Amino acid sequence: MTTAVPGTEVTRAPGTKEQDAAPRPVRQRDAFFDNAKYLAIVLVAVGHAWEPLRQGSRAVTALYMLVYAFHMPAFIIISGYFSRTFDGSPARLRRLLTGVVVPYVVFETAYTLFTRWTSQDPDRPVSLLDPLYLTWFLAALFLWRLTTPLWRLVRWPLPLALAVAMLATTVPSIGHDLDLQRTLQFLPYFVLGLLLRPEHFRLVRRRAARILAVPVAACALAVAYWAVPRMDYAWFFHADSAPELGVPLWYGPVMTLAAFGCSLVLAGCFLAWVPGRRTWFTVLGAGTLCGYLLHGFVAQAAKYWGWYEPAWVRGPAGPVAATLVAAVAVTVLCTPSVRRVFRPVTEPGMAWAFRTEAATRTGARRAAP
Repeated sequence: MTTAVPGTEVTRAPGTKEQDAAPRPVRQRDAFFDNAKYLAIVLVAVGHAWEPLRQGSRAVTALYMLVYAFHMPAFIIISGYFSRTFDGSPARLRRLLTGVVVPYVVFETAYTLFTRWTSQDPDRPVSLLDPLYLTWFLAALFLWRLTTPLWRLVRWPLPLALAVAMLATTVPSIGHDLDLQRTLQFLPYFVLGLLLRPEHFRLVRRRAARILAVPVAACALAVAYWAVPRMDYAWFFHADSAPELGVPLWYGPVMTLAAFGCSLVLAGCFLAWVPGRRTWFTVLGAGTLCGYLLHGFVAQAAKYWGWYEPAWVRGPAGPVAATLVAAVAVTVLCTPSVRRVFRPVTEPGMAWAFRTEAATRTGARRAAP
């Protein structure tokens, strides 16, 4: 029998029973990224809660514009960072199908039925080619991850991704199948995430960066307030081309670069203030997919049930109440208990649907020339 002192490593001969039976080490989750994902998803939910309150309130619209300038870019950058290891292998493709495609199919169908029930669009067909509401992110993530090996291959991936995004804004004929226009316009953020390394995130977490983030964010809020009557904040949605927004073609590339620079600065400010240590909400970072996909039902139901109709909601207390309700709701939806309940549709195993790795390798060898 081989014994070992706790905390030390024992080297065994390859192929021994002890080695084969040894459990694989569990990868430790990074508290910083779990915290960042949770805080970003809270901002997504709060942004949706503010949507009905924009009309008639310049302050709410300014806050809405500011949040939309960076919350999805930050989330997409982190998604790209964690997609760096995607290589198209059978194991990675299986995870892509179970973790992205299956939730997309389930929730696209669910949101369509919910939209019919709330009479927002009673005749809307179930179409997997036309992402509804927030399901666009899953369709985009599927396409982005499939192209990851390409971005690892080319010499200048970020300039190329920016060029693709800039050109997309000039071509209205791209259409909205799989929300391709938005997928292409958000592409540079995903590619940037692929290029980042841990040391890059350490830079924005330095004390100097945190101090600088405060006046930068304050200036950004002031600019957003000034820009409310002067700028179409739909540019931060990245969902339409320049002609669809009623502006000349050259606006598209210019606004793409301007929005990219603005979003990077604000995303950096956001990440600078994300705690790097474990907090009470760190555990919720693992459940952000549930929080993201489920909070949309709450946001849509709030409109259907008339939560925004009372007069006081249009006053100063309304945005505060909406913010608190949205933050609490998405927090509950990110909890481990909710994650366990919805795991069959958000993280299904589906071992029955796939060949074993050994069979996959055998098939690949037979197919090889």
